Amino acid sequence: MATNTLKYTEQELVVGLKRNDRAAFEYLYDHYSGALFNIILKIVRDEERAGDVMQEVFLKIWKRMALYNPEKGRLFTWIVNIARNTAIDATRTETRKPSMVDVNDRTVHDQADSTERPDSGQEELRALVGLLRPERKQLVDLAYFQGYTHEEIANNLNIPLGTVKSRIRTALQELKQYFAV
Repeated sequence: MATNTLKYTEQELVVGLKRNDRAAFEYLYDHYSGALFNIILKIVRDEERAGDVMQEVFLKIWKRMALYNPEKGRLFTWIVNIARNTAIDATRTETRKPSMVDVNDRTVHDQADSTERPDSGQEELRALVGLLRPERKQLVDLAYFQGYTHEEIANNLNIPLGTVKSRIRTALQELKQYFAV
Protein backbone atom coordinates (compact mmCIF):
# COMPACT_ATOMS: atom_id res chain seq x y z
CA MET A 1 0.00 0.00 0.00
CA ALA A 2 1.11 3.53 -0.59
CA THR A 3 2.58 5.50 2.23
CA ASN A 4 -0.12 7.60 3.80
CA THR A 5 0.80 11.15 4.81
CA LEU A 6 -2.28 11.61 7.02
CA LYS A 7 -1.86 11.55 10.78
CA TYR A 8 -4.56 10.17 13.04
CA THR A 9 -5.24 10.21 16.73
CA GLU A 10 -6.24 6.77 17.98
CA GLN A 11 -9.88 7.88 18.24
CA GLU A 12 -9.87 9.27 14.67
CA LEU A 13 -8.26 6.09 13.38
CA VAL A 14 -10.87 3.91 15.08
CA VAL A 15 -13.70 6.03 13.63
CA GLY A 16 -12.17 5.78 10.16
CA LEU A 17 -11.64 2.04 10.45
CA LYS A 18 -15.20 1.50 11.63
CA ARG A 19 -16.40 3.51 8.58
CA ASN A 20 -14.27 1.25 6.34
CA ASP A 21 -12.29 4.30 5.25
CA ARG A 22 -9.55 3.17 2.87
CA ALA A 23 -7.11 5.87 4.03
CA ALA A 24 -7.53 4.75 7.65
CA PHE A 25 -6.80 1.13 6.71
CA GLU A 26 -3.75 2.21 4.70
CA TYR A 27 -2.55 4.21 7.69
CA LEU A 28 -3.10 1.21 9.97
CA TYR A 29 -1.17 -1.03 7.60
CA ASP A 30 1.66 1.46 7.06
CA HIS A 31 2.16 2.07 10.78
CA TYR A 32 1.57 -1.38 12.26
CA SER A 33 2.29 -4.04 9.64
CA GLY A 34 6.01 -4.21 10.46
CA ALA A 35 5.46 -4.85 14.15
CA LEU A 36 2.65 -7.32 13.45
CA PHE A 37 4.69 -9.19 10.84
CA ASN A 38 7.60 -9.58 13.27
CA ILE A 39 5.30 -10.99 15.95
CA ILE A 40 3.72 -13.38 13.45
CA LEU A 41 7.09 -14.45 12.04
CA LYS A 42 8.47 -15.29 15.48
CA ILE A 43 5.49 -17.58 16.08
CA VAL A 44 5.12 -19.31 12.70
CA ARG A 45 8.89 -19.28 11.93
CA ASP A 46 8.43 -19.21 8.16
CA GLU A 47 8.37 -16.00 6.10
CA GLU A 48 5.99 -17.28 3.44
CA ARG A 49 3.55 -18.61 6.04
CA ALA A 50 3.93 -15.36 8.03
CA GLY A 51 2.90 -13.41 4.93
CA ASP A 52 -0.21 -15.58 4.60
CA VAL A 53 -1.04 -15.13 8.27
CA MET A 54 -0.48 -11.36 7.94
CA GLN A 55 -3.12 -11.20 5.20
CA GLU A 56 -5.48 -13.20 7.38
CA VAL A 57 -4.83 -10.82 10.30
CA PHE A 58 -5.70 -7.70 8.31
CA LEU A 59 -8.79 -9.41 6.92
CA LYS A 60 -9.87 -10.24 10.49
CA ILE A 61 -9.23 -6.66 11.58
CA TRP A 62 -11.34 -5.38 8.69
CA LYS A 63 -14.18 -7.84 9.34
CA ARG A 64 -14.16 -7.45 13.14
CA MET A 65 -13.57 -3.72 13.44
CA ALA A 66 -17.18 -3.14 14.45
CA LEU A 67 -16.55 -5.38 17.48
CA TYR A 68 -13.61 -3.29 18.75
CA ASN A 69 -14.49 -1.49 21.98
CA PRO A 70 -12.06 1.27 23.03
CA GLU A 71 -13.30 0.98 26.62
CA LYS A 72 -11.82 -2.53 26.83
CA GLY A 73 -8.34 -1.62 25.61
CA ARG A 74 -6.18 0.23 23.14
CA LEU A 75 -6.40 -0.39 19.39
CA PHE A 76 -2.75 -1.46 19.30
CA THR A 77 -3.34 -4.12 21.97
CA TRP A 78 -6.42 -5.37 20.13
CA ILE A 79 -4.67 -5.78 16.76
CA VAL A 80 -1.56 -7.32 18.35
CA ASN A 81 -3.76 -9.91 20.03
CA ILE A 82 -5.49 -10.69 16.74
CA ALA A 83 -2.07 -11.17 15.11
CA ARG A 84 -0.76 -13.29 17.95
CA ASN A 85 -3.84 -15.50 18.18
CA THR A 86 -4.03 -15.97 14.41
CA ALA A 87 -0.35 -16.93 14.29
CA ILE A 88 -0.78 -19.37 17.19
CA ASP A 89 -3.78 -20.93 15.44
CA ALA A 90 -1.76 -21.26 12.22
CA THR A 91 1.08 -22.90 14.12
CA ARG A 92 -1.24 -25.31 15.87
CA THR A 93 -2.76 -26.42 12.59
CA GLU A 94 0.74 -27.35 11.48
CA THR A 95 1.34 -29.04 14.87
CA ARG A 96 4.64 -27.17 15.20
CA LYS A 97 5.30 -25.73 18.61
CA PRO A 98 8.52 -24.46 20.15
CA SER A 99 9.57 -26.28 23.29
CA MET A 100 9.64 -24.41 26.55
CA VAL A 101 13.20 -25.29 27.52
CA ASP A 102 15.16 -23.11 29.93
CA VAL A 103 12.43 -20.49 29.93
CA ASN A 104 13.96 -18.61 32.83
CA ASP A 105 17.29 -18.26 31.00
CA ARG A 106 15.87 -16.99 27.72
CA THR A 107 15.46 -13.31 27.00
CA VAL A 108 13.96 -11.44 24.13
CA HIS A 109 17.47 -10.88 22.77
CA ASP A 110 18.10 -14.60 22.23
CA GLN A 111 17.78 -15.80 18.65
CA ALA A 112 15.58 -18.86 18.17
CA ASP A 113 17.75 -19.92 15.22
CA SER A 114 21.32 -18.69 14.89
CA THR A 115 21.07 -18.80 11.08
CA GLU A 116 18.15 -16.39 11.16
CA ARG A 117 19.04 -12.78 10.36
CA PRO A 118 16.48 -10.36 11.80
CA ASP A 119 15.49 -7.41 9.67
CA SER A 120 15.82 -3.90 11.06
CA GLY A 121 12.13 -3.85 12.06
CA GLN A 122 12.57 -7.03 14.03
CA GLU A 123 15.72 -5.70 15.69
CA GLU A 124 13.89 -2.48 16.56
CA LEU A 125 10.94 -4.39 18.03
CA ARG A 126 13.31 -6.59 20.07
CA ALA A 127 15.16 -3.50 21.30
CA LEU A 128 11.89 -1.90 22.41
CA VAL A 129 10.82 -5.06 24.23
CA GLY A 130 14.28 -5.17 25.78
CA LEU A 131 13.48 -1.88 27.54
CA LEU A 132 10.73 -3.53 29.59
CA ARG A 133 11.16 -4.77 33.14
CA PRO A 134 12.61 -8.32 33.15
CA GLU A 135 9.40 -10.05 34.27
CA ARG A 136 7.38 -8.28 31.56
CA LYS A 137 10.07 -8.79 28.92
CA GLN A 138 10.09 -12.54 29.57
CA LEU A 139 6.30 -12.80 29.31
CA VAL A 140 6.16 -10.76 26.09
CA ASP A 141 8.94 -12.92 24.65
CA LEU A 142 7.08 -16.12 25.48
CA ALA A 143 3.68 -14.89 24.31
CA TYR A 144 4.53 -12.86 21.22
CA PHE A 145 7.87 -14.17 19.98
CA GLN A 146 7.57 -17.83 20.94
CA GLY A 147 3.81 -18.31 20.60
CA TYR A 148 2.74 -19.58 24.00
CA THR A 149 -0.76 -18.96 25.33
CA HIS A 150 -1.19 -17.09 28.58
CA GLU A 151 -2.35 -20.34 30.22
CA GLU A 152 0.77 -22.22 29.06
CA ILE A 153 3.01 -19.45 30.40
CA ALA A 154 1.21 -19.41 33.75
CA ASN A 155 1.49 -23.19 34.09
CA ASN A 156 5.13 -23.43 33.01
CA LEU A 157 6.34 -20.49 35.11
CA ASN A 158 4.05 -21.30 38.04
CA ILE A 159 2.58 -17.77 38.00
CA PRO A 160 -1.12 -17.04 38.45
CA LEU A 161 -2.90 -16.55 35.11
CA GLY A 162 -4.18 -13.12 36.18
CA THR A 163 -0.62 -11.99 36.90
CA VAL A 164 0.54 -13.16 33.47
CA LYS A 165 -2.32 -11.30 31.77
CA SER A 166 -1.88 -8.08 33.74
CA ARG A 167 1.91 -7.99 33.21
CA ILE A 168 1.50 -8.55 29.48
CA ARG A 169 -1.22 -5.90 29.29
CA THR A 170 1.03 -3.43 31.15
CA ALA A 171 3.96 -4.29 28.87
CA LEU A 172 1.84 -3.68 25.77
CA GLN A 173 0.70 -0.34 27.16
CA GLU A 174 4.33 0.62 27.70
CA LEU A 175 5.27 -0.48 24.18
CA LYS A 176 2.33 1.43 22.71
CA GLN A 177 4.09 4.74 23.48
CA TYR A 178 6.72 3.90 20.83
CA PHE A 179 4.17 3.61 18.01
CA ALA A 180 2.76 6.84 16.60
CA VAL A 181 -1.02 6.82 16.31
